[in-house]
Amino acid sequence: MGKIIRVAGPVVVANEMKGSEMYEVVRVGEEGLIGEIIALNGDLATIQVYEETSGIKPGEKVERTGAPLSIILGPGIIGQIYDGIQRPLPKIKEIMGDFIKRGANVPPLNLNKKWHFIPKAKIGENVTGGDILGTVQETKLVEHRIMVPPEIGGKLEWIAEEGDYTIEDVIAKVGGKEVKMHQRWPVRKQRPFKAKHDPVELLVTGQRVLDTFFPIAKGGTAAIPGGFGTGKTVTQHQLAKWSDANIVVYVGCGERGNEMTEVLEDFPKLKDPKSGEPLMHRTVLIANTSNMPVAAREASIYTGITIAEYFRDMGYHVALMADSTSRWAEALREISGRLEEMPGEEGYPAYLASRLAEFYERAGYVTVLGSENKKGSVTVVGAVSPPGGDFSEPVTQNTLRIAKVFWALDADLAHKRHFPSINWLRSYSLYLNSVRGWWEEMVSKDWYELRRQAMGILQRESELQEIVQLVGPDALPAREQALLETARSLREDFLQQNAFHDVDTYCPAKKQYEMLRLILKFHSLITDAVERGVGIDKIRKLNVKEDLAYMGRIPNETFEDGFRDIEEKMKNEIAKLTEEVK
Repeated sequence: MGKIIRVAGPVVVANEMKGSEMYEVVRVGEEGLIGEIIALNGDLATIQVYEETSGIKPGEKVERTGAPLSIILGPGIIGQIYDGIQRPLPKIKEIMGDFIKRGANVPPLNLNKKWHFIPKAKIGENVTGGDILGTVQETKLVEHRIMVPPEIGGKLEWIAEEGDYTIEDVIAKVGGKEVKMHQRWPVRKQRPFKAKHDPVELLVTGQRVLDTFFPIAKGGTAAIPGGFGTGKTVTQHQLAKWSDANIVVYVGCGERGNEMTEVLEDFPKLKDPKSGEPLMHRTVLIANTSNMPVAAREASIYTGITIAEYFRDMGYHVALMADSTSRWAEALREISGRLEEMPGEEGYPAYLASRLAEFYERAGYVTVLGSENKKGSVTVVGAVSPPGGDFSEPVTQNTLRIAKVFWALDADLAHKRHFPSINWLRSYSLYLNSVRGWWEEMVSKDWYELRRQAMGILQRESELQEIVQLVGPDALPAREQALLETARSLREDFLQQNAFHDVDTYCPAKKQYEMLRLILKFHSLITDAVERGVGIDKIRKLNVKEDLAYMGRIPNETFEDGFRDIEEKMKNEIAKLTEEVK
């Protein structure tokens, strides 16, 4: 047992700690606050404490636990709301009221609840880490697969019969070792897998600007940088609500309390679009707001990715939303300052880039452990909050070197009420060629060509804007004026999407393709018409333009009939104008 000799905010130094290990969890002070050893020097241990340290004084005790910071993984995780070190907030509120008392020690999972276990493996079989021993129907949407822990393998000597058991009950014996329904795993250690593959399957988000223009693949990494008010949080909420991942882990890391409150209030009311069940039946929330202890902010990211890897190992596709990695980096900076380490750029620690890379590299599309060769994935989407929207600051720049998708949020677009305010000229996706096969197989062969045409139109519009501002649009040739009309339709009718509209909030991939095809068909017809002498003023007054503007609001179940009518109307109206010129 050690004794505190110095306290500096969340950092505590204790002596008489010989024999301690790096990243070992300790209990600090009379109240037993949770801490983690982050530096050792002789018999001195430097500890980062995950709770408020005010009132702690030199001379108080520090007790070792002999284990690294770990979380418990088992039935009961889905639908939970945890803090950064996997303490269940609803349970703590039940016990302590609205304010968490220091030293709160509540089990992350209900140890007394019985789950209905159905055995899948047979006695006498040779099993290895990752093999499925049995299943528990955790929610209507998630079948929890009880796996052999990664470090265990051998002959299955005994397995429990079908029945109701707590997570503490032994349900199997493998190679002389007892297996329970839960595992304990250190959060800083990546869970093992057999092989990592290139991500090739689109993560369908239902957001047109993302899926069609800047797609992310399952197992990929994306960054959403943007200043205050540009829509980072709403964009991540949309991804959490509508992406076709089996499991969603949402980490509110250092964001404002009111933003996290909105998540906690909204999610339990939301319905899963495919099953009609509550969305919380496939979601885990980790709430670690800006007024909570700074050290726990750093741990919350690792807690989230470890839970995501656990469900990936069952063969699920998991989406992890981290909001925001800037606040996590600020926590690293504060702790680094307390440790008196040499600062890097803007005061961030010199190891900022490697820590970010370490986190994002835990994403991936993998063949999981076990004899069945199942595949699973963890997709990581990290929001970045650069001060003043300055993308040249260290967290944004280091994230861009790692993440393969860059969704650049634009303050000017946000001020114009264009949401999602993703700048189509600054954003990019390195998964375009990877997901091309998915689009061509599942939707249409000419998706890539249509996207290329649309991007070309938007880029040309940007080039023409300077001329338009100098001499006005009427000075442009008729063909270029027609292009500006199409670009306006692409911006306002396709790229803009209303997150709060019952229908427009989610757009299936097939509907996205058909909307883009119709707008480009409109471009082809009006370009041909103006070249035949039709005045651009008449094009601007076409009634079908209003129909194009409301395409996103046509119900997703019946959009094909509606789109056919729009296409027919478009052809007839433009043909009529061409006839009048003759």
